[in-house]
Amino acid sequence: MQGSELQVTMHDTRGRSPPYQLDSQGRLVLAEAQVGDERDYVCVVRAGAAGTAEATARLSVFAKPEATEVSPNKGTLSVMEDSAQEIATCNSRNGNPVPKITWYRNGQRLEMPVEMNPEGYMTSRTVREASGLLSLTSTLYLRLRKDDRDASFHCAAHYSLPEGRHGRLDSPTFHLTLHYPTEHVQFWVDSPSTPAGWVREGDTVQLLCRGDGSPSPEYTLFRLQDEQEEVLNMNLEGNLTLEGVTRGQSGTYGCRVEDYDAADDVQLSKTLELRVAYLDPLELSEGKVLSLPLNSSAVVNCSVHGLPTPALRWTKDSTPLGDGPMLSLSSITFDSNGTYICEASLPTVPVLSRTQNFTLLVQGSPELRAAEVEPKADGSWREGDEVTLICSTRGHPEPKLSWSQLGGSPAEPIPGRQGWVSSSLTLKVTSALSRDGISCEASNPHGNKRHVFHFGTVSPQTSQAGVAVMAVAVSVGLLLLVVAVFYCMRRKGGPGCRRRREKGAPPPGEPELSHSGSERPEQTGLLMGGASGGARGGSGGFRDEC
Repeated sequence: MQGSELQVTMHDTRGRSPPYQLDSQGRLVLAEAQVGDERDYVCVVRAGAAGTAEATARLSVFAKPEATEVSPNKGTLSVMEDSAQEIATCNSRNGNPVPKITWYRNGQRLEMPVEMNPEGYMTSRTVREASGLLSLTSTLYLRLRKDDRDASFHCAAHYSLPEGRHGRLDSPTFHLTLHYPTEHVQFWVDSPSTPAGWVREGDTVQLLCRGDGSPSPEYTLFRLQDEQEEVLNMNLEGNLTLEGVTRGQSGTYGCRVEDYDAADDVQLSKTLELRVAYLDPLELSEGKVLSLPLNSSAVVNCSVHGLPTPALRWTKDSTPLGDGPMLSLSSITFDSNGTYICEASLPTVPVLSRTQNFTLLVQGSPELRAAEVEPKADGSWREGDEVTLICSTRGHPEPKLSWSQLGGSPAEPIPGRQGWVSSSLTLKVTSALSRDGISCEASNPHGNKRHVFHFGTVSPQTSQAGVAVMAVAVSVGLLLLVVAVFYCMRRKGGPGCRRRREKGAPPPGEPELSHSGSERPEQTGLLMGGASGGARGGSGGFRDEC
């Protein structure tokens, strides 16, 4: 009643640890809930004359089980059994309340009865552990089919949680090892082969035989020759390897599956045809080098042996010339020079081909081409213009290029023009060139060709002609001026002149002039030469001297 105090008295703990407790409001406290606490609890209230009342509370304790474990049957299970066989056992341990186990195949739940059944069933067993928790074991039995050889199985434990929630623990998946008879046999070539079934000579070829029975039966691999079996190998893998296969190994090969559990109507033998493709080296009717005169004709044959029938094609510089074994060359020119290739291929075996080639050399006198040059301006050449002349030639043997003047460059091959070589000569235009021209010549043992470059009329250069005329005029003017001065001095007898005897020693008291003195011999000689005529015409033996 309100205002009264609760009298707490613990009469019996019933061996619980930790013990039961009552709080100040009269509530029963169970510390660390245990599986043994799962029971009914009754609260009784006595109120004297008012009477007695009671109420009951149900306590449930939940425990999540450990991880689900599965133990599959590791033996070989036969699909020929007509009853259910043990597949696996599933365990869910230490849970509360007891979990429920279900089984799955390829992710789909199996609805299995608990009663024995030829098609399949499951059994269950529950064990209470010392801890009071519960463990469940379930065993699955099934009648197996061949389709189960790749099936994935597992089990799952479903458990309860407070507030109506649920959980699930799945086991790892597992597969079964089944025994079932062979129903189909396959036999094929496992090597680099074409869709037509050909293999290349020299390749490593594998013949593979597979039956769909389990476990793998024994295989017998053989070759049929004259309707007789030549056994080549017997093994459990069904493989036959032919290293470096040759054309002589073409033929019929067979495989037989030794499965004594197979039905009588099952075909356990298979055969195939091994076809080895080969291509022998090509042979040409001519050697590696064919030398022919200019404008001549020839026929070259290319022969080959192979299987399947090879296809032949002729090419030159990657340009197709024709199909077939024969190559016709007619009216050949220097452009016919080069390498000709005969290629053999097998249309049904694209990876197998061979080539053979020869080089054609055309013998003949040179061809000569000259690059004509035009004047730089006004349509005519002028004295001193610089010009570069170019000559090109081809032939076989390779012609020698020469010029009528020195200074030509050595002949060099022309890029992109097979067989052509060129030489250049750089010079200045002169009047002599206008008259004679410049020639280049190409020659080899078969002949020679010559080309002459002409320049027509060559005009003098205007500026240089004016300078030359002016220089001549000035020189002549100066010469005339000097002559006039000396002439005047001679006629008037200037102060720098005196009389002297023509011959003999100087008069006494007059010094003799020396060559090292102030009068230079050149001047003396000039005056003597210029005045000798007048002196001789005088009356005495004296002459004027400056």
